Amino acid sequence: MAFSEEEYVACLEGERRRYAWVMRRYGGLGEAEAEAAAREFYAYEPAGEPYRGLVFHDEAWHWAMLGIYGERYWVAHPELADPPPEYRALG
Repeated sequence: MAFSEEEYVACLEGERRRYAWVMRRYGGLGEAEAEAAAREFYAYEPAGEPYRGLVFHDEAWHWAMLGIYGERYWVAHPELADPPPEYRALG
């Protein structure tokens, strides 16, 4: 999927916001740590990068849960297979 720069940046910022929320709520990170983790995971990729935006194929919930609980987190923690309404409300 090709993104305009504005679409890419908006998507990146939204996923960073959601990832940081999960890392605070479930990963026990403080505000600054969670935001740094989100910026690191969702690093800006310049236009023209061949796989720019590939990370968007799964949502921040999934990536953060993998980081916190590891592979197959949904088996060990079935209650975390889907994000809660508070996560969805982040937009």
